[in-house]
Amino acid sequence: MADHSRLGRGLAALMGDVGEETSVTDSGRKARRAPIENLRPNPRNPRRMFTDAELDELSDSIRERGIIQPIVVRALQGDNFEIIAGERRWRAAQRAGLHDVPIAVVEANDAQSLEFAIIENVQRADLNPIEQASGYLALMDDFNRTQEDVAQIVGKSRPHVANTIRLLKLSEPVKQLVRSGKISAGHARLLLGQKNSEQIAHEIIDKGLSVRQIEAQLHAAAQAVEVPREAKGNTSSAKDANTRALEKRLSDALGLVVSVDHRGEGGTLRIRYRDLEQLDAVLKKLGG
Repeated sequence: MADHSRLGRGLAALMGDVGEETSVTDSGRKARRAPIENLRPNPRNPRRMFTDAELDELSDSIRERGIIQPIVVRALQGDNFEIIAGERRWRAAQRAGLHDVPIAVVEANDAQSLEFAIIENVQRADLNPIEQASGYLALMDDFNRTQEDVAQIVGKSRPHVANTIRLLKLSEPVKQLVRSGKISAGHARLLLGQKNSEQIAHEIIDKGLSVRQIEAQLHAAAQAVEVPREAKGNTSSAKDANTRALEKRLSDALGLVVSVDHRGEGGTLRIRYRDLEQLDAVLKKLGG
């Protein structure tokens, strides 16, 4: 398993803080140039979206100033290299008509290559939430990492990793809206488990609804369903005003759906949460 303390700092730790094109790598070698056709993308790179607009903008910059920071690669057979970080620059350089590009060669196995690709993209906010989720899951499935391992590698909390991976359970149309940035990861988490998730997603876009507004909308809908469900198992037909007021107080305090089923001297208190972040928030409130 890779050294997580170094991974947490990103490629700088692996390369000895490579900066500009003339920087020295961790093995003492300066960045050198390689024919552009000798580089190939990392098939495990979690980043899949490269828009024409951003590539055109970068290629214009490259024509004017060149590539300032080297593309980080690992050696393959012959004179070929696999890109670890810098695929966008490589693609833009092709558009700019460059014949060779600056590279910094590092030693990395398959797992480290994927880890560094995720770290660099996450640190630069280059990955959309679905790409992040796919990258985290690939680390777990392909390289036997736990959620705790992944959290340590990318410098995030375990609930963040768990909830990000859960986004892969969304329908493909909703995932595409997340990829394109039309709805946020916060919106998307609220859509998990919703039968009409695509309809809600388009409502978010059309009306410009915030995460709080959608949460309140789903909260109200859940409460409307909760009353008849409770009434089914309660011979007293409906809850009294005091019980409903108590439920509202608790719901407002926790920001979650709370149900109180009071019978005789005892009863049941139920708190419904949608994801691990909400559960962690409740535990902190209860513990605090």
